[in-house]
Parts: sequence; structure tokens; C-alpha cells
Amino acid sequence: MVSATVARNIVGIVGNVISFGLFFSPLPTFWKIIKNKSVEKFKPDPYIATVLNCMFWIFYGMPFVHSDSILVVTINGIGLVIELAYLAIFVLFADNKRQVGICLLIEVIFVAIVVVITMLVLHETKNRSLMVGIICDIFNIMMYVSPLTIMKNVIMTKSVKYMPFTLSLANFFNGCIWTTYALIKFDIYMMISNGVGAVSGFLQLVLYAYYSLWGSKDEENTEKRSHNRIELSPMKAGQYEV
Repeated sequence: MVSATVARNIVGIVGNVISFGLFFSPLPTFWKIIKNKSVEKFKPDPYIATVLNCMFWIFYGMPFVHSDSILVVTINGIGLVIELAYLAIFVLFADNKRQVGICLLIEVIFVAIVVVITMLVLHETKNRSLMVGIICDIFNIMMYVSPLTIMKNVIMTKSVKYMPFTLSLANFFNGCIWTTYALIKFDIYMMISNGVGAVSGFLQLVLYAYYSLWGSKDEENTEKRSHNRIELSPMKAGQYEV
């Protein structure tokens, strides 16, 4: 029989691999941003939310807050670096650069305040786990539901153009595997938020599938007509010069 600790470590390692997929899933989106030198209608909300989420889970996984959680620290530490790189690219090509900077500054200040209060006021790991765990749950749920702003845009435009499929898929699998991890050696804080994440990811995939099959093609046709006009305009100009 495999012990609960061994099983939890195996699932945790699988969770790390899937979380890598989650963190790298926006790569096609950011490649498009770099290629077009514009963020177009893509939103920074999921990446800003993920930065805050990673910072809190790193703190939660520290031995002086919650023991036996090194796998939580490693993956969120790597994730934090990756998400900051995404936001750097976003800021580089966004018109409203100040908004992202202000949000990140507020997040850092908020995390610092929580860390100081936790370390100075609470002196037992049980109490620290309770406080930080609840906060982690809140912001983990925020990370998972942050694509709701994109989902609203999908419903209004009836187009999935600005809804990254890979991010939705990775969110779903990530929520499922970490919920399993939390159930093996019961961790209610990880279970609640990641359970919400699994449901949120599933709803995103359903929405993506629906509008991929029955969504509007008007936006794509409009872009094609616009592209054709741009290509034809030099010819028209030449006609006037003759």
C-alpha cells in the first residue's frame, strides 16, 4: 500500500507539472502581442491576480506557516517570476501602463502588511495557517474567476478570439489536481479554492466550445474586409497619380 504522504507527494509533483502548463499557457497570447506590438483587447486581469496569488501561496508554504508544503513554494515561486515577465511584456505594449504598475504596487504593500501582522501577532503555525490559508483561498478564487471579465466579452461579442483556450484548459486541470492533492492529506484551504478553480475552468471550456461552434464570425469578416481595403489602397492612390 502506498502511504498517504507518498501519494500526496506524487500528486504534488504532477500538480507542479500541470501548474507549469498553467503558467506557460499564455505564451501564444503574448507571442501575438509581441508580434503585433499591441495588447489589442487582451486584459492583464488574470496575470495581476496570479501574481498576488503566487505571493500568498509562497508565504503559506513556508515551514513557519504551514509545514510539509515545499512543493507549493517551489511551483508558486517559479510562477511568480513567469507572471511578472508576462506583465512586463504587457506593460511594454499597453497604452495604459500606469494601471498595471499601480495594481502591482498595491499588491506588494498588501502582502507585506499581511506578512508583518502574521509573524508579529500569531505565534503558532496552526493560527498562521488559518489566517494565511483563508487569505490564500480568497485570492486563489480571484485568480480562477478573473477570466470572468474575458468570458463577459466572449458572451457580448459572441467570439472567442480574445479568450485564450490554453489558459482555460490549464486552469481546469490545475484546479482538479490540486483539489486531489488537498483531499489526500486534508487541507481545506487548498481544497476550497482549487475546487472553485476546477468549476471555473470547466465553465470557461464549455463557453469556449459553444462560441467556437456557434459564435459570430462578423468580427473576423470585418477584419478581413479592413485588411483588403488596406492592401487595395496603394493601387487606388496610383490610379489617381496616372
